[in-house]
Amino acid sequence: MYCINLESDDPFFNLAIEESLLKNNKDEYLILGINKPCVIIGKHQSGHMEVNTKFASQNKIPVIRRISGGGTVFHDHGNLNFSFIRQSESGKQVDFRKYTQPVIDFLKSMGVEARFEGGNDLKVDGLKISGNAEHIHGNRVLHHGTLLFSSSLEMLRNSLRKDTSCYTSRAVVSNPSSVVNLNEKMNCFRDINELRSEMMNYFLRNFSDNFPYILSHTDILQAESLADSKYKTWEWNWAYGPEYTFKNSFEINKLNHSCELFVKDGIIRECSIEGSDQMKIASKKLMGCRHMVEDLSETFRGENIILTEEEIFNFF
Repeated sequence: MYCINLESDDPFFNLAIEESLLKNNKDEYLILGINKPCVIIGKHQSGHMEVNTKFASQNKIPVIRRISGGGTVFHDHGNLNFSFIRQSESGKQVDFRKYTQPVIDFLKSMGVEARFEGGNDLKVDGLKISGNAEHIHGNRVLHHGTLLFSSSLEMLRNSLRKDTSCYTSRAVVSNPSSVVNLNEKMNCFRDINELRSEMMNYFLRNFSDNFPYILSHTDILQAESLADSKYKTWEWNWAYGPEYTFKNSFEINKLNHSCELFVKDGIIRECSIEGSDQMKIASKKLMGCRHMVEDLSETFRGENIILTEEEIFNFF
């Protein structure tokens, strides 16, 4: 198995390199990487339903869809991502215990007793330190997971939507858990880079068929192309998600309003706004509009409706 330390902290590229190595190569890989702040949603989730749209927009935190299922996770420079790309037998591809056990063993060697719980989580003392997901491609499997080391738990909590009652959808819903950073459970590392270095050394030391690997020029070009054509696009990150209905009631200019949106393929297909006559007229203009903050803001401005930054988020 080839072991890769990703130099990039670009989440678009780092997700793309996983998919590219999975689908374009036949070798097996362990990948360790760290991303700049972002929210990663599962393949079958609705972005606005999972993400605190207001917080993410105001803090310019990108929302990116991955190819595996499961729930939403927050990444930052305090979170270590690990990925295994392996050959697998038909009917035995999905095996969370198999791919998390080496990570559990590594943590144990560092004095941390982690347990596999809840189907795809690693926990220490009942608190989540790792979420995991998998994607199958033919006879190959991509298993990737997180290791919270020194993440901003405040940013994590603020980035994820707490109340989803405005949304109705068949989308996969995240199962929130109480979390903890590993640096509260171990004191052997000064920072996450030391953790990453020791984890890589652990796999190179303890498995004779593991070798360090540096991405080739071709590897990089393929991933960059995939990042541009897929992972950076609205079509993949937002439009791909399942259809949903959004309902909310709010006050604008001291007048009560209510709205109902039906969104399919990221586009508002049906829209009803009750309140002012101006808003009722504008609701017709929203049909065919992308359900995105900048698109709604532009449409309202075109109807001479000036909403504050706070007010536009009543529609998310």
